[in-house]
Amino acid sequence: MQFIDLKAQYRALKDEIDANIRGVLDSAQFIGGPYVKELEAQLAAFTDRKHCITCANGTDALQIAYMVAGVGAGDAVFCPDMTFISSTEPAKMFGATAVFCDITPDTYCLSPAGLERQIQAVLTEGKLTPKAAVAVDILGNPCDYDAIGAICEKYGLFLIEDAAQSFGASYHGKKACAFGHIATTSFFPAKPLGCYGDGGAIFTDDDAVDQLCRSLCVHGKGPGGKYDNVRVGMNSRLDAMQAAVLLPKLRALGTYEMDARQMVAHRYNEAFAGRFVTPFVAEGCVSAWAQYALLAKDTAQRDAIVAYLKEAGIPNMIYYPTPQHALPVFRDEPHYGETFHNADDYCARTFSLPMHPYLEEAEQRKVIDAVLEGL
Repeated sequence: MQFIDLKAQYRALKDEIDANIRGVLDSAQFIGGPYVKELEAQLAAFTDRKHCITCANGTDALQIAYMVAGVGAGDAVFCPDMTFISSTEPAKMFGATAVFCDITPDTYCLSPAGLERQIQAVLTEGKLTPKAAVAVDILGNPCDYDAIGAICEKYGLFLIEDAAQSFGASYHGKKACAFGHIATTSFFPAKPLGCYGDGGAIFTDDDAVDQLCRSLCVHGKGPGGKYDNVRVGMNSRLDAMQAAVLLPKLRALGTYEMDARQMVAHRYNEAFAGRFVTPFVAEGCVSAWAQYALLAKDTAQRDAIVAYLKEAGIPNMIYYPTPQHALPVFRDEPHYGETFHNADDYCARTFSLPMHPYLEEAEQRKVIDAVLEGL
């Protein structure tokens, strides 16, 4: 059994993927080209954004978003305390300060109330300039963009949507990557839309931001091309081979994989209701179910279940064992009195089970039985 069964997905899409890979090989156009151009057009259409700029990976996409926002020394960037480090590390890279905010106790996303508390604390101290906020759609579950967007507008913050785990999800009828001044996603193989290596994308409705991102992706190129360098950029382009793989995967995600993910989550929810804290999806939202995470009663129960699953050969993961404020790299970042109670509690109790659109009902029953036996 696989935690995420990429082999099953490949079997389902083999003919289309193989044909596209042959097309790239026959053309010998491995950087840029028609597959990348078509993928960007389809991704923009899927998310209803004006522009999509593909790049080498999701971390680069976030770094470029920070560069577009102009984040630098003396700035405060507000981030959820429970996420992967790629959401927050560009702040430190550019000399800014990552200011962590607690998460909500139900969606595990950035808490709007926590965000505003930390903004006000930074303003009261007067040492840093509130610059940007990073809203992470954790586990595939969208953030509360109505509330977060209003707070960012109130304080003049540049809003970045980190949709690395939520591609395909939606919030009140709008797809993930449709929010913020700029949005980013990752095509790491384990993501809801994953390639066969690394890849990422940036989304915007602003023509000038689109051109800036394209410049930053290719060494700060100017109107004259890659040898007309007008700014310091980076080398971050999506390979044509990865675009060729992603095109049929995008079609599958939209036509049946998202529905299959909902079915898998529904079966888990029915089986575990009343025994664990099951995932919450707010009304009007659809999760991409990048992961299916349960909360055990406490750390001891979680660890006992995880040990039992390992013995039984059932794949499992913990997303994530340590909140950002407790990571050694961020130990000197200011907390402003925030206690991070919800993030600490989540990280102490969470564990995740196999989740993918090709998980057969019999396999899922095996997972469910093992979890319940391990109680």
